[in-house]
Amino acid sequence: MDRQRLNRMAILRVLRERGGIMSTVQIASQLVAGEREMSERTVRLYLQKMEEEGLIRHHGKRGSEVTPAGIAELDAALVMQRIGSLSARIDRMTYRMDFDLATCAGTVVVNVALIEPDILRTCCDEICRVFACGYAMGNRVCLLAAGERLGDQVVPEGLVGLCTVCSISVNGVLLKHGVPIHSRFGGLLELCAGSPLRFCEFINYDGTSLDPLEIFILSRMTSYRQAIIDGNGRIGASFREIPPESCDTVALLASRLEDVGMGGFMAIGHNAEPLLGVPVLEGRAGAVVVGGLNPVAVVLERGLSCRLNAMSGYLPYHRLHHYEDLPRKVAAL
Repeated sequence: MDRQRLNRMAILRVLRERGGIMSTVQIASQLVAGEREMSERTVRLYLQKMEEEGLIRHHGKRGSEVTPAGIAELDAALVMQRIGSLSARIDRMTYRMDFDLATCAGTVVVNVALIEPDILRTCCDEICRVFACGYAMGNRVCLLAAGERLGDQVVPEGLVGLCTVCSISVNGVLLKHGVPIHSRFGGLLELCAGSPLRFCEFINYDGTSLDPLEIFILSRMTSYRQAIIDGNGRIGASFREIPPESCDTVALLASRLEDVGMGGFMAIGHNAEPLLGVPVLEGRAGAVVVGGLNPVAVVLERGLSCRLNAMSGYLPYHRLHHYEDLPRKVAAL
């Protein structure tokens, strides 16, 4: 979106948020407060043009207000801004993560699920079984008490935050070792007798502003509770692409990640070969990584309440503990 269009959208946003008639001086003042500075003369020129297009309605010296057409224009622009925003966020969080695999020091990207303590106690056994079956990202978790902050999220009173390692932490580790990795899509992976069979649903990261796995879990499209019983079900996973020359390095890093409780690779392919039914272009190899939100999906499958926040922020690795310690910590809540 070019600069002029961004300025137009900023003016329309100010008018909509105010919900009434605003003078040029008021609009310019609000734009400065929102860190998009424009002179009164510049704002006036934009308003004149947008009035001609029917996006705003002028009321003489009183000022201007946004029209229904202007609101529709703003909504359409915001949708376009959101498309691809998740992919961009993944790239930023990957770059900023500073976990060092050799020393197990630094931060990893985590998801957080906000749950009532009683509900967590009810579901704790099944959550642990998701980890035990290998359907989770690694084997590490962390509990946050009410009032603790993770990124922009503060755990509300009456709830606890269950943190799990986000699968994009894998991206960060590979990047630190010189392996570029492209997150292609998140989807539902069908299991047969505990083995991955095929992707039956997926959402491309470049085409969404929401985490695909979060969407699938909240839509009750998963079947983790069945998967931990007989190995048949649908679990969350994501599809990555890597340079084929890096496959041996990735396999080695996957093993080292497993050793430190952050294992997540379910399959690594070869140059231009389909992986679990997904075609891959020449010059790339596929890789399937298990979903970080998977353990808490059993809470929603039981029909119980849980608020999911994928890619919530960064947590020091030393704060994470083995999932086998979770029942003891949950019992003490």
